[in-house]
Amino acid sequence: MNAMAIFTYALNGPMPEACLRSILTIGNFDGVHLGHQALLSETNCLMRALDGSAVAVTFDPHPSRLLRPDLVGQPLTTIADRCTLLTQQGADHVLILQTSPALLQLSPREFFERIIIDQLQARALVEGANFGFGRNREGTVEVLQSLCAEKNLPLSLVPPREVAGQAVSSSRVRADLLAGNVDVVAQLLGRPYRLAGVVGTGQKRGATLGFPTANLHEIATLIPGNGVYAVRAHFDGKTWPAAANVGPNPTFGENARKVEVHLIGFSGQLYDQSLAVDFVKKIRDTKPFGSAQELAAQIQRDVDDVRRILNVSPLAT
Repeated sequence: MNAMAIFTYALNGPMPEACLRSILTIGNFDGVHLGHQALLSETNCLMRALDGSAVAVTFDPHPSRLLRPDLVGQPLTTIADRCTLLTQQGADHVLILQTSPALLQLSPREFFERIIIDQLQARALVEGANFGFGRNREGTVEVLQSLCAEKNLPLSLVPPREVAGQAVSSSRVRADLLAGNVDVVAQLLGRPYRLAGVVGTGQKRGATLGFPTANLHEIATLIPGNGVYAVRAHFDGKTWPAAANVGPNPTFGENARKVEVHLIGFSGQLYDQSLAVDFVKKIRDTKPFGSAQELAAQIQRDVDDVRRILNVSPLAT
């Protein structure tokens, strides 16, 4: 077995040797949610049965960024995080197909025969029931079944995973995130949703209220809906209980949408440092207060709620 690796492939370029003659699962895998994890689990089962490697094939950028750029929102994961999550879920290698107009114009048969059969020499395929491929996603699962039958390529179709009676999907994750249902999102992902960024300079009002906040900038992924959340902040190898405010600051007449994080019990300098935040539960909606004093009192109640939700000692301030 080769060491785990991440490869990038451009159409008409050489295919990495480590990805050849493998068991493949192909998709965007944005979020690497429970449904995606089920595909990786099945891929691993076939890998052991066929004595090959498990390869997750994904796309960067997302095809929709080329096809419908005006309709595309922020992703759930960066490509780097997606690759990390895929390998954590059992992929021996991740192959990133560089999305190009030429790639997107391949018919389903061309994509299948040229990339899956001729170049990757796949030993088996694992896909979900709603898999689509080729130009305009004309390649349905039925088309894939027919193509696989022609080439005697084993195909395993994995039924969707369900949470609360509904199928898990990236679009469902996005909808729940924007609604602030981060506790539900954690069930869909099998882990808390994480935002990462760099701490920038804010108005420093939190410090004047007794609750200094880290203003998270350079966020590349989808931000949950406005509100105050119980979160866990990760910085410099340590984890801190924290309260995060997502949205504007109506008390001070600010309309800009921000992510401000108060790390409970932390004292020190965070400017220009990388900070990751795991969302656990929404505490309340964002709302204006009549004075700074009223806001400070509410923040104290928020901090108390965070301590309770995260089982933090009340001695931490």
